[in-house]
Amino acid sequence: MNDTHVNDTHANDMASRIRVVTDSACDLPQAIVDELGISVVPLTIRIDGEEFIDRRDLTPAEFWTLCSTSPNLPETAAPAPGQFEQVYRDLAASGATGIVTISLSAGLSATMQSAELAARSVSDVVAVVVVDSRTVTMGLGVLVMDCARLALTGASLSDVVARAEDLAQRTRVWGALDTLDNLKKGGRIGGAKALLASALAIKPIIEVVDGKVEQGGKQRTRSKALAFLVTKLQSYGPVDNLAILQADCADVEQFRQMLQPHYQGEIIVGDIGPVVGSHTGRGTIGIAFHERVTDHH
Repeated sequence: MNDTHVNDTHANDMASRIRVVTDSACDLPQAIVDELGISVVPLTIRIDGEEFIDRRDLTPAEFWTLCSTSPNLPETAAPAPGQFEQVYRDLAASGATGIVTISLSAGLSATMQSAELAARSVSDVVAVVVVDSRTVTMGLGVLVMDCARLALTGASLSDVVARAEDLAQRTRVWGALDTLDNLKKGGRIGGAKALLASALAIKPIIEVVDGKVEQGGKQRTRSKALAFLVTKLQSYGPVDNLAILQADCADVEQFRQMLQPHYQGEIIVGDIGPVVGSHTGRGTIGIAFHERVTDHH
């Protein structure tokens, strides 16, 4: 079947059709995924023995409802290599000349390994390069979004890979947790310490550093935590691709209005899905953005 002539209205179409693949830890709004032609491979969530496909079987709202009634922390499982392989083959069949997969931090999940195994198994069909985002949630989301936009301009595989690797160094994610319940359930924090902290109503601040989640400080109240995040954003100077990540928060619009004076452009809001939400808990709110490279004087 020879249909090469069908699509050559755009010179770029035939020359370079690079597609971007990621996983469901990106927490990108579906409208953006659709608009930019991003392929999202889902992780699996297990709650009290029942399995759900992220984004497909479970909306964030449904996830939080299930969590609130379960005594156990949800478990997440990386996609199987076969899930990535199917996506790669489908994209190649629909005309992709190269694929860039940008995965959630390899330090937090085996997802990247699956993506790489699949890349090897399709190497005779299409070139796939897997990049470790070294981040998660909307940090991954804004990185993927930026690279997908670049791919749509007809950029080459190496251009998109270079962009992803560059942005991975400059992606910053800061968040404020509203509750320590999930950290307590997950055993990531000693029980007594968690009880003490909730008695003091401390709001822990987290930061993603080199692909791992680190403590970034603590604030006494929710309003102080939000103000801290705004100040933190300002401390970076002008930034690109600012997004809000939020887990079922009532104050997200208020937070957006607090940030808007410090950013030129639209601030995208992404719902924290089960992959990250399992650990951070409901009420988590934060920011993701790209720090600009500045010349050191």
